[in-house]
Amino acid sequence: MPETYRVAVIGRTGRGNYGHNIDVAFATHSRCRVIAVADDNAEGLNKAGERLRTSALYADYRQMLEREKPQIVAVCPRWLDGHLEMVQAAASAHAHVFMEKPMGPTLVECDRMIDACDRVHSRIAIAHNMRVCPILDHVERQVKEGIIGDLQELRGRGKEDRRAGGEDMMVLGTHVFDLMRRFGGDPLWVTSRIALSGREVRAADVNPKGPEGMGPIAGDNIQATFAFGNGLTGYFASKRSSEATGKRFGLDLYGSKGVIAIRATYAPEVWINRSVNWTTEAWQRLPVPPEIGPHSEREAYHLMIDDFLGAIEGDREPQASGRNARWTIEMVMGVYAAHKTGTRVTLPLSRRDHPLAS
Repeated sequence: MPETYRVAVIGRTGRGNYGHNIDVAFATHSRCRVIAVADDNAEGLNKAGERLRTSALYADYRQMLEREKPQIVAVCPRWLDGHLEMVQAAASAHAHVFMEKPMGPTLVECDRMIDACDRVHSRIAIAHNMRVCPILDHVERQVKEGIIGDLQELRGRGKEDRRAGGEDMMVLGTHVFDLMRRFGGDPLWVTSRIALSGREVRAADVNPKGPEGMGPIAGDNIQATFAFGNGLTGYFASKRSSEATGKRFGLDLYGSKGVIAIRATYAPEVWINRSVNWTTEAWQRLPVPPEIGPHSEREAYHLMIDDFLGAIEGDREPQASGRNARWTIEMVMGVYAAHKTGTRVTLPLSRRDHPLAS
């Protein structure tokens, strides 16, 4: 295996840009060297070249992949509408893929990305940073050792800022769904209720395109219930209100002997209430050894890249794999399908198109 990997960066200034500094994370990683960047916006391309210290600049990412032959492609745009084509092009170039979340606007596209990479034995990782996080590894061990007793239920909330509802679920709810699966495993089924301005969402309320290339979205109030194995239940909500700071964003773990609250960020804040009735004890920071990070956003990305390179070299799935990321889109689509049909919907879904598209 090479000591240093050749990385090509795909950005899209004005249409998802470079995500949350994924390009810089690769440029500053000790085992990676950015050899080229592609961006169809000339000004953005020149700035990226300066930022990443490369003179190999391309307006067309396909041309870049053909000429530069990278080992890794960083698909950085936050917008979803180009993800499939970019991943397919990278796979055709026999490169491994690290991509900004959310993975894709439909399960059809997520399936095609995974199939494209599987066919050439390329690894694909999605930037769900809390999937590769020693802080949460520590929390997971503590939960398994019984720090809050038997796990009773999971309660997650989106960021609930100006995007509360459907947009929030797609953009930030995927982090929460990934956390739910980390502690609960794969969900079995989902029921949901979606409202807009206090009434049930109808077909006419669907925004067919949605912002940032995410496809159809609906609602400013989403309530969903997921069933997991061993009788565990998980709840997700995102509701527009006068409180839009996003301070509830994360997942709470309710156990028979207490509650753990995880507030989502590059370095998750973790609190514990050691009370069987979940109220009477004072909330305290869950003790985490000080050497356990990440301690910065860049370190969080470097941990993900470390695991990604380990997956390439160890012939295994990355922790933040495409398959794990596809499950987060599965849960989003399940929420919409359950509201649309008014029934409990089994997961994974048999229909792979978007439930709101018809």
